[in-house]
Amino acid sequence: MQLKQELTFFIPDVENTKEIPFIKDGIKAGFPSPAADFDGTKISIDQLVVKNEAATFYAKASGHSMIGAGIDDGDILVIDRSIEPTDNKIAVCFIDGDFTIKRIKIEEDCVYLQPENPKFQPIKVTEDNDLIIWGIVTYVVKKV
Repeated sequence: MQLKQELTFFIPDVENTKEIPFIKDGIKAGFPSPAADFDGTKISIDQLVVKNEAATFYAKASGHSMIGAGIDDGDILVIDRSIEPTDNKIAVCFIDGDFTIKRIKIEEDCVYLQPENPKFQPIKVTEDNDLIIWGIVTYVVKKV
């Protein structure tokens, strides 16, 4: 079992959010069009990604096991601990003393923690494992 994925957790500061200009009609990713005028609309990223302030944390991802899900080394994860862990959700898991980020796969008689990189093997969760689903990843913030 190859875990050794470290996470650094942060608590969102929703009281001191910074609102920035927002182009609400979107920007076309296809053929260029004239620039949209700013209409004065502003948003705060915290207000957009934090649905349950008391149960939400940020964490910095470390490692490459979830690159197929768009989670790269150094990305910031938004994690909501109030969301029910269900099949196919991406979760922050605490298993046998280590944190890891994996997709939950529930089969008829077994649960797997599925990486999104073929270089990594799924973790079959057995009754011998100590597993806590710590929270569900709701957003990924990344540098391009």
